[in-house]
Parts: sequence; C-alpha cells; structure tokens
Amino acid sequence: MIKAGVIGVGHLGQHHARILSGIEGVKLTAVVDSDRKRAEEIAAKFGGAAFTDCREALGAADVFNIAAPTTMHHGIALECIRAGKHILIEKPIAATIKEADDIIEESGKKNVIVQIGHIERYNPAVLTVFPLVKNPVFFEAERLSPFLGRGTDVDINVDLMIHDIEIVLALLSRDGEMPVLKDLKVAAERVLSKKIDIARVWFEFTNGVQALMTSSRLAPDKSRTLKIFQGDTYFIVDYQNAEIRRCYKKDGNMEVEHIPVEKHEPLKEEIKDFIDCIVNKRRPLVSAQDGRNALKIALEISQRIPKDNK
Repeated sequence: MIKAGVIGVGHLGQHHARILSGIEGVKLTAVVDSDRKRAEEIAAKFGGAAFTDCREALGAADVFNIAAPTTMHHGIALECIRAGKHILIEKPIAATIKEADDIIEESGKKNVIVQIGHIERYNPAVLTVFPLVKNPVFFEAERLSPFLGRGTDVDINVDLMIHDIEIVLALLSRDGEMPVLKDLKVAAERVLSKKIDIARVWFEFTNGVQALMTSSRLAPDKSRTLKIFQGDTYFIVDYQNAEIRRCYKKDGNMEVEHIPVEKHEPLKEEIKDFIDCIVNKRRPLVSAQDGRNALKIALEISQRIPKDNK
C-alpha cells in the first residue's frame, strides 16, 4: 500500500486528494494546507491527517502531490525530495530555471521520481492525436479563460501557454532530439493583474517548424484548441471537449473527418500514471527535465516583453 499526501488543497489540490483516495493500492494519509480549516475539511472528506506545514507531514506519506502556488514549489519540492519522497508537482515545475535545476539535481541525488503535472498530456484528445502526427510543420494554439483570480502570481505564458509549449516540444522531440528555438516574437499586456494577462507569441525553431500561440485570462468564455499542420492534412484538437477533427485535401476539396476519442478524466490518468511510475520505477511521461524545457521557453517569452509593459 502506497501512502500518499497532497500539499495545497485549493481549487486543484482538492481533486488530487479525491483521486488519490480512490486509487487501488493507494491510501491518502496526509493533507497539507496553510489554512488549517481547509486541510481538516479535505481530510475529513477524503481521509488522512491534516497538517499546516509540509515538514510535519513528511513522515506520514511515501509520495506527495504538490498543488501549492508556483512560488512555493521549489521549497516544498526540496523538502520532500531530501526526505526521499517521490513527488508530482503541478505545472510549472518552479518559478525560475535555477529552482528547476535544484529540483532536478536533488532528485538525481536521492533517486526519487519527479513528475510534472502538465495535465494536457493526459487529455484523451492529445493521447489520440499524438500517434497520428508524423511531420508537423506548423502549430496554432489558442488557450483562453475568463479572469478567475487564480494563477495571477505568474505571467499568462507561464500559467496557461506553457501547456501548449510542452505539447509542441514533446511532438517535435519524439526522435530523441530536443528542438532548438531560433526566434520569438511577442505581443503581450497587463490588464487586470500585475502580471501579463494576454500574450500572442510567434515561435520559430531551427528545424523550420513554426508556431503561433495565444493565451488570455481575459476572455468571456473558456476555449482550448490546437491546430497541427502536416502535408495536406491538419488536425484540430479541442482540448476542452476532448474532440479531434482531421481536415485533409481530397479531389481538390477539403474534407473533414471526426476522429473517435475514448473519454476519461485527465487528472485521474495523470495521477494513476504517477503511481505506476513509482511502482514500476520508470520515467514519467512528463519528467522534471521536460517541465524545465517548457518553463525555459515560457520564461524567455516574459523576458522578451517590452520594458514599458512590465
């Protein structure tokens, strides 16, 4: 029986607790939140003891899911790793590359598994489209959300766009070679928070592949789409509804085919896969290094934002 804990049980962390409490072979034994009332509430609902400090909970579990704010990832992750605990860290891996490197270095020393919670990699539509993508030449991603007040401790490119960055990197590195970013063009602005709320970014890689990504937390409605172009075909991936359309040329016309997708809860699949990585001692689908690679580009976008926008 694997004893598991969750650190940070806010909007997303509560679902980590819910899912861990229902996985066979896993027992939720620790719930950590700086708000004691919240920790006790989630612990009463899903099991485990309530704590307000992760250091006090280290002896209560073998693995920890970290769903605290990004700025806290580094400190919490190092406490867990140094105690020999396997961890799943919600994206992004950390707030800076130095912090990400610390996590990678310490996990190597302690030989513990670190998985990064890029949940879209477990979206059923993404899992279905991956084998269909052969030689992509262009990507277009749009990730829009209403302003909810969450995630505003980081720029929108680190909060939302990083999902699409990680997926594009994963698709382009399946031959084992990580794509090299050649150029970035950025348009971005602060509107409702002290961080960038809306950004449009043009990417160009040294292998000739290009991408255009738009992310916003100012939209009236939630929308998540990714278009993948290759040859005379392109795929439209609807993350939100877990649907795929394949558009292709036939007899001089454009045909549209709906690709069947087997639906499941992405977060549940992500957490189950994390547990399986621990049991079978294998590399996570999104490793700490993968999380660092995506973060590096996301932070470079922030660095390219004109100074008068900062």
